[in-house]
Amino acid sequence: MSEPHHLHHWINGRPHAGTGERRGPVFDPALGVRTGTVPLAGRADVDTAVAAARDAFPGWSATSAAKRQQVVFRFRELLAARAGELAAIITAEHGKVLADAAGEIARGLEVVELATAFPLLLKGEHSANVSTGVDVHTIVEPLGVVAVISPFNFPAMVPLWFVPVAVAAGNAVVLKPSEKDPSAANWLAGLFTEAGLPDGVLNVLHGDKEAVDGLLEHADVQAVSFVGSTPIARYIYETAARHGKRVQALGGAKNHMLVLADADLDVAADAAVNAGFGSAGERCMAISVVVVAEPVADELVERITARIRTLRVGDGRRSCDLGPLITAEHRDRVARYVAGAADEGAVVVVDGRDVPVDGAAEGFWLGPTLLDRVPTTARVYRDEIFGPVLCVVRVPGLAEGLALVNASEYGNGTAIFTRDGGAARRFQRAAQVGMIGVNVPIPVPVAYHSFGGFKASLFGDAKAYGAAGFRFFTREKAVTSRWPDPGHGGLDLGFPRN
Repeated sequence: MSEPHHLHHWINGRPHAGTGERRGPVFDPALGVRTGTVPLAGRADVDTAVAAARDAFPGWSATSAAKRQQVVFRFRELLAARAGELAAIITAEHGKVLADAAGEIARGLEVVELATAFPLLLKGEHSANVSTGVDVHTIVEPLGVVAVISPFNFPAMVPLWFVPVAVAAGNAVVLKPSEKDPSAANWLAGLFTEAGLPDGVLNVLHGDKEAVDGLLEHADVQAVSFVGSTPIARYIYETAARHGKRVQALGGAKNHMLVLADADLDVAADAAVNAGFGSAGERCMAISVVVVAEPVADELVERITARIRTLRVGDGRRSCDLGPLITAEHRDRVARYVAGAADEGAVVVVDGRDVPVDGAAEGFWLGPTLLDRVPTTARVYRDEIFGPVLCVVRVPGLAEGLALVNASEYGNGTAIFTRDGGAARRFQRAAQVGMIGVNVPIPVPVAYHSFGGFKASLFGDAKAYGAAGFRFFTREKAVTSRWPDPGHGGLDLGFPRN
């Protein structure tokens, strides 16, 4: 083993040690060992990072669109060329397999590519002669200093949802990544610097709740973007809004996949396994509940079970199918749900707590778990588990399955598997969910559409990336102008007339 790596903040274009003494551990989840430490910022460090962004903002926002575009283009080229390096960092700290880490970067690259087109998306509007000799036009301007608070499960992709859009629009950013896998954020910040981004435009502040609260309450932070669990998303939204900030807070999920009796069961079984167990279930868009029509339920469960038996669990650097969970504490939490499932009335078809692994015995392992006939009153059904646990709920058909989807407190993603176009159309119109797949299990939109859910899955009215992302990071001015002819004037205290 190499010596532990002691990470720093990234402030004003360079590593910054910080002022406090608090540090958190960073683990390799596949090995179960501490590989480094990360600083946990105090209020003084928050002030330093925000001040760097505040000082950089005027110059960056005044930089021409052409020059800002060149920086984003250069960043895109560097990221594409060195994606393998970033994937290795993600796997070492998160545990997801290398192929999954590469896929995360590829989806993030889509947003960077969208950001290169920002001049098209930030054009104002012009209306001539709205009244005699009067014109009106809008100016789209950046907000100033914005904060991005990102989760552990996508240490590259989620920052890439927000940072390129915010920076392209002319803002300065303070990124607070998860303290569980922080190195990807520093790597991205260094790459932006290499691409020509001026010092202070992107800063990385590491920490826990103290750092988050400092950003939420800081008078110079104009907007906050967050992805994480629903309880924290609600807290972020309420706290930041109370301090007068614009907020987009994306919360948790309990995504249902409805399989009708006419569906291709091989396609549905593949989709359930891929979407349920990819990244060890640590995805907000993971399928965690398969709602299946009773006539084909036994057959679908058999096919899912057969596929689970073929999966290899182990170190993500060894061509396995899924890796460990992020921490030992989280692994134990998920295992408790599995242990209690039978007592809640579920049938444990596959128990992932005792799975052979291709990796160190000390790793934070939990294998794919399949639970059948899960009651909707069970905690394992209601709670967001965020692990490789797939619940099967049996229903008579479309109406009852749709009712289950809409009864959930979450509204992030859902999917339907069917050959019936009418049923699919009814489902996509009636489901109270922000992202819907038709024979697609993880309906994450491409970058030129926007990501986000309904109900307890999104607080605030702004979704991520796409045109909605640019609207979130900018504000409009309306300018009404008239250039009167010589000799025009006179007093008139009434409203302007046409």
